[in-house]
Amino acid sequence: MSQHATARSPKEGLGPREAMEFDCVIVGAGPAGLSAAIRLKQLAAATGRDVSVVVLEKGSEVGAHILSGAVIDPIGLDRLMPDWKAKGAPVSTEVTEDRFLVLGPAGEMRLPNVLMPPLMSNHGNYIVSLGALCRWLGEQATELGVEIYPGFAAAEVLYDDAGAVLGVATGDMGLGRDGEAKDSFVRGMELRGKYTLLGEGARGSLSKQLVAKFGLDRGRCPQKYGIGMKELWEVRSDQHMPGLVQHSFGWPLDGSTGGGSFLYHYGENLVSVGFVVHLNYENPYLSPYDEFQRFKTHPAIRDVFKGGKRIGYGARAITEGGWQSLPKLTFNGGALLGCAAGMVNVPRIKGSHNAMLSGIAAADAAFAALGEGRAHDELTEYDSTVRDGEIGRDLKRVRNAKPWWSKLGTVGGVVLGGIDMWLNTLIPGVGLGYTLKHGKPDAASLKPARASKSIDYARPDGVLTFDKLTSVSFSATNHEEDQPVHLRLADPTIPVSVNLPEYAEPAQRYCPAGVYEIVEENDGAKRFQINAQNCVHCKTCDIKDPSQNITWVCPEGGGGPNYAGM
Repeated sequence: MSQHATARSPKEGLGPREAMEFDCVIVGAGPAGLSAAIRLKQLAAATGRDVSVVVLEKGSEVGAHILSGAVIDPIGLDRLMPDWKAKGAPVSTEVTEDRFLVLGPAGEMRLPNVLMPPLMSNHGNYIVSLGALCRWLGEQATELGVEIYPGFAAAEVLYDDAGAVLGVATGDMGLGRDGEAKDSFVRGMELRGKYTLLGEGARGSLSKQLVAKFGLDRGRCPQKYGIGMKELWEVRSDQHMPGLVQHSFGWPLDGSTGGGSFLYHYGENLVSVGFVVHLNYENPYLSPYDEFQRFKTHPAIRDVFKGGKRIGYGARAITEGGWQSLPKLTFNGGALLGCAAGMVNVPRIKGSHNAMLSGIAAADAAFAALGEGRAHDELTEYDSTVRDGEIGRDLKRVRNAKPWWSKLGTVGGVVLGGIDMWLNTLIPGVGLGYTLKHGKPDAASLKPARASKSIDYARPDGVLTFDKLTSVSFSATNHEEDQPVHLRLADPTIPVSVNLPEYAEPAQRYCPAGVYEIVEENDGAKRFQINAQNCVHCKTCDIKDPSQNITWVCPEGGGGPNYAGM
């Protein structure tokens, strides 16, 4: 069981923090973090050892902040819990058909499945709500004795005098916008572990700090990202085809902008529709959200939703760097798991299987180290297991797909990427024997506004297409308004003095939740406004801001979206 002790406070005037001691502290109740927690408890039960495990989750409940398509490869679930079907996992709609479309402005072309690399087949995969699956995994973890604390955001990394990670601290609650304590103030708590595993997802705030502090990305390509937006619809029964998985690329994006769509039919007349835009796009006038809305109006798409009802919306950044961008995974005292490290297989649009496998591998390494009486050192076995095992093989065989697309555009990139994946199927992990590098970071890809063409987006009709604020209401996003703004500007003058004249302040458009606005005052002066209460925690601003002036930090625990059924 956990032990309690009083710890020193790193913030003067706020009083001491309580501390709790565990064998393993896990940040993030996603597929990676929960798999690690479950695996640790399974190993402890099998050997008769007592291993204390805690999972911190910033969402109001497990699954509240989980957003994915999602079609899952069950390999991770099979490895973690072979009897998942008997235990009632919410995984029931098996994929029955794959469709791949190329869209033009008024028509479409279906690609023959026989031309697609075998790894693109979804045979044996399942369409799920990843949030529902994580809630179920949370229940399994709790039954095994894992302590899970939803509504508590890990806001700070704790270090010892030698620089090793000792654990994390949760954020203080009850601070006003001015940073002063309100009557409801509650001091954060330190959760110390012999090992700390971070499964925060793409662009995790603490993971970002640790990568920089320990130089984990040294010698690697810069991490690449996409912004994924998703709506959940109830459609008419005559439009519902359970098990259908449909992907497309092309219109409405131009040939130099990467991205694509998905439609997944599952459950009781449910369709997940999503759109991904690669964040290395160049035109500052492009709005990923509005491209998504425009996509739904295509003749090959719109009839699916005719007479239907939208019931959910969300957005989240996706790691796309793959093998070349995978950082060193370990540091003294802990490790990075899943999407926090960038384990998404981009062509397959899948990452949850690798996230679960990484959680299992990290748990195996941590359990062995604990059994040897070790603590706060490096779990080197975990890094080598990932790189030399199933995860590494999965990422290595698709390593050139994203770089080809970035270098050659949609048509040339998809064709050569497909050939490359075919060759990697014939000669696994080798292909032609080369590894293309990614270019500059996504934040450096924008062209100046003066060299770019503005884009005129149609007004939403409120039936098939919607404005951002209406969509945010479908994400059930909520933040305590009187709290410090969690979107921090290094220099408050840059949005108006630099980004506005140079890039037409793209934050107004790349944010899928209407957080950022340029407001004109009565005297004609321009002001940059942050509507932090709208934030759906997608992290796009932290990634795409051309001045790298915005830093996303955790708001008060429990704030943000609540993706029921997503």
